Amino acid sequence: MTTTADPMAEAAPTTVFGRVISRVFPRTPNFFDLLVDQGRLAVEAMDAFVRFMETGDQALALRVREIEHEADRVKDRNMDLLNKAFSTPMDREDLYRAISTIDHIINYAKTTVREMELLGVAPDAFTLEMATFLKDGAESLNDGYLALARDPAAAEGYAQAARKAERNTEKAYRRALVELFDVESEAAKLDRLEGHTGPQALTIVMGVFKKREVYRHLSDAADRVARAGEALRDIVVKMV
Repeated sequence: MTTTADPMAEAAPTTVFGRVISRVFPRTPNFFDLLVDQGRLAVEAMDAFVRFMETGDQALALRVREIEHEADRVKDRNMDLLNKAFSTPMDREDLYRAISTIDHIINYAKTTVREMELLGVAPDAFTLEMATFLKDGAESLNDGYLALARDPAAAEGYAQAARKAERNTEKAYRRALVELFDVESEAAKLDRLEGHTGPQALTIVMGVFKKREVYRHLSDAADRVARAGEALRDIVVKMV
């Protein structure tokens, strides 16, 4: 399990004057590290997500859910620190968006896995391709937030890379839909059925729509990656 450092951990003031000052002017949490904590969890979640799409291993689906639960705790901690912070190193609203959008990516990994389980949809080449692009986006965001404290201008390239990951996912999504709704191919499957074909035909048709739901969920996840990239870019613009 990933562990996160205490963002407020340092020696407490030992003098009376120091304690008074610390109460009047509370220490500012290291929001750069807080965002990196979330970004690291997003990468870890997307890594398990991709491996689930490669293998269909339910242990990896469980791992995605476990990471999402941990990420929720980290997100709640970050939000609480943001609400209590006397000052912040960047715009407060931008920080809120950054914390929220990273969390949304992890949430979509979890809900996609859950949706596949409930609908009985197995991973395929398209879900793997889209998951891989989503992981690319999560890694770009993490690298961007790692760069933010030391070289804000360098983080811009990572924000662009996150948005590129969204575009790549959308291209894969459209290819998936073209193949999924290939009428001739589906009609050929129905023609090959023998005997009482009604239930079998219904199963085939419902399978198409179930897959479409999963593909669409992955497309929505890509939208969240793009929004997270935009949040990072907005921070960069104001810091540079």
